[in-house]
Formats: sequence, C-alpha cells, structure tokens
Amino acid sequence: MRAGDNLDFAAMLDELIAESFPEPQQPVRPTIRFDYLSVAEALHSGRIRVSPDVAAAEYRDAEAVTEALFAAAEAAKAEEAELPSTEPAAISKELGLNASVAPEELARRRRVFAFKNHPDRVAPHLRQRAMVRMQVANMLIDEAERKAKRRGR
Repeated sequence: MRAGDNLDFAAMLDELIAESFPEPQQPVRPTIRFDYLSVAEALHSGRIRVSPDVAAAEYRDAEAVTEALFAAAEAAKAEEAELPSTEPAAISKELGLNASVAPEELARRRRVFAFKNHPDRVAPHLRQRAMVRMQVANMLIDEAERKAKRRGR
C-alpha cells in the first residue's frame, strides 16, 4: 500500500487483496462494482429513499419464497411418512404369499417385486429402504419356496 495516498475504503481493500496474492503474469486487480460505504451513507443521510410500498413488496416477495420453501419441506416430510413398509407382514401381504402359491408363481412374484422395488430403480434417498425391502422379500419368498417343496414331496 502506498503511504500518503488518499484512498477510499474500497480502493484500500482492493490493494490489500492484490498484495495478498502472488503476482500473476498479467496483473489482475479485484474490483468492487460500487462503493458500499457511500451507499450506506446515502441511505443513512436520506439522499436515497425507499418507498414503503417498495419495501412492503420486497417483504411480500421474500415471504412468498419462504412459504414455498416451507411447503416443499412439508411435502418432503409427507412423502417420507408414506414410505413403503419394511415390515415382513406388510411385504408378505404385498407379495400375496399364502400356502397355495406354486413355486413358478413365487419366481414371477419375486421378479415383479424386484422390478418395482430394486435399489437401483428408486430415488437415491430411498435406496437403503429398498435394499431392506428386497432382502425381506427374498427371505419370505425363499421360505415359501422351501415350504412348497416340502408339500410337494
């Protein structure tokens, strides 16, 4: 920084920032588009006036954005509340497992369930739940196949 220069605050910041970085091949100095202190001073002195209508409109716009963000958060929370169950009884009911299901039908139901619920086919935030659902479904279908084979003997 040059001693004795009469610099405004923005120019002084520009020089300090420029001094803190190594000199590139082409000297590039950071720029500030306008002097923030002079704008603050103008607002404080009353030279710049903001009408109450403009300020109210800005607050209404900000309120609308905030309400939209809260609505999106509530929708996400509601979607999370409607997540598919990982309970074996619910998955068994979804698969339609009972004592009279043939082994060929069990294989078909496994494929259909996997097509709808495989972790690679769901949204990233649901992958862990889908993995658990697939594991439970596979376990239930394997058990149903074992029971069907015992009945067929």
